[in-house]
Amino acid sequence: MMKRAALILARGFEESEALSVADILRRAGLTCELVGLEETEVEGAHGISVRCDRILDGDVTDYDMIILPGGYGGVERMKDSEELLALLQEMNRKGRYVSALCAAPSVLAEAGLLEGKHYTAYRECDPEVSRGNYVKKPVVVDGNLLTGMGPAMAYAFAYRAAKLLGGDSRAVKERMLYSHSFREEEEA
Repeated sequence: MMKRAALILARGFEESEALSVADILRRAGLTCELVGLEETEVEGAHGISVRCDRILDGDVTDYDMIILPGGYGGVERMKDSEELLALLQEMNRKGRYVSALCAAPSVLAEAGLLEGKHYTAYRECDPEVSRGNYVKKPVVVDGNLLTGMGPAMAYAFAYRAAKLLGGDSRAVKERMLYSHSFREEEEA
């Protein structure tokens, strides 16, 4: 059965992170649905609007992974969503992958999911998410928790997400010439 990811978009999301991750997961043969937090068409932090596959209108815990891109405006909206915080907690209870990139680990902290966990985040966000153990690495996996440091790490984050979900990340890396741009030791 094909693994599925729900990528949550809230107004003010970081476009480069969200679209890179969705693209790579789809190229790896995985389902990645764009789910608007409050609306179907969501404007990102830099004025790029994206049409989502659906609106968050109930349970997403049947997905194998939930992904939160950064972007301060989107992150603040996600932190204010009691529905999303409850869904993140339920995904975690079910052992499903909970993942966040850049500033979005602060949403995981708000949901109480970083305590006792290793994570990474955008460097200015560390005081906000200090409930866990910050690791200065591009991508960090701790059990069912996947975090990425920032926009430049979106590809490494996406390849790791694809690998965790059983997608063919190696073939996608080769087709996208990833190894021509980044050293292997920089990879997650």
